Amino acid sequence: MKLSGLHILLTYQCTFECDHCFVWGSPWQTGTLTLAQIREILNQARDAKVSWVFFEGGEPFLYYPILLRGVQMAQRMDFQVGIVSNAYFAHTVEDATEWLKPFAGLIQDLSISSDLYHYSEMMSLQAKNAVAAAEGLGIPIGVISVCQPETPDAEQSSGTLTGEGAAVMYRGRAAEKLAPRAALHDWQQFTECPHENLRDPGRVHLDPLGNLHICQGLVIGNLFERSLKEICAGYDPDSHPVIGPLLNGGPVSLVQEYALPHADEYADACHLCYESRRALRERFPQVICPDQVFGKF
Repeated sequence: MKLSGLHILLTYQCTFECDHCFVWGSPWQTGTLTLAQIREILNQARDAKVSWVFFEGGEPFLYYPILLRGVQMAQRMDFQVGIVSNAYFAHTVEDATEWLKPFAGLIQDLSISSDLYHYSEMMSLQAKNAVAAAEGLGIPIGVISVCQPETPDAEQSSGTLTGEGAAVMYRGRAAEKLAPRAALHDWQQFTECPHENLRDPGRVHLDPLGNLHICQGLVIGNLFERSLKEICAGYDPDSHPVIGPLLNGGPVSLVQEYALPHADEYADACHLCYESRRALRERFPQVICPDQVFGKF
């Protein structure tokens, strides 16, 4: 497995508790990386030939000095660097400019989350202020928006500065909070993973506990126990107890492999996969984890 991107969850903690959140971000969440851990992670990412590093969460700006120092270290190591934030700090353009100014020239991407899960409108005042500030500072910026479950024909892609949104992916908190509002489909149609390249992923997520996620809550190793380079070299998707069945026939195959109880209908493939993994947590605690991603914090 050759990675080009590493998405570092600086913290599970967040200013919001959005219904669509993959990782159950919350003001009460636990788990935050230290500077020493970030330094080690970046060294390992360099050894593994990673080119892009993203800092996200949760909300990474909650730990501003650690975020800034991490970005500075990554930039000095010649990574392309991005940040994902909800821009909670951008009460005015002037405020947003002060928050973002130290990152000018250091990051190649700033992605702002703004939709009806975060604020009272798809393109919030905070997002507009952050966009204006970033453009004034020469920081490349985009907006990520997710539609409501009832939105017809939403695309499975990130939103744009025009306020268009992506469809919900029903995993994490969305499987519990939003699936009851969604149109449901026959469970037997979900015969592949539509979002992740499970055989040869180009990017993975690393959480504050060291877990390396191919999909949130689906772990292929722990960076604090084995190096990123070793995990990549030893990655065998077909022998993985969850990824193997998913490659063989998607969430349907996972249900069949382990004879899992299931409903007749689900909102999407993520919904069936997430609920199946929840049922398998006690059986495979090392690869279906941590508690934070399953709302146990």
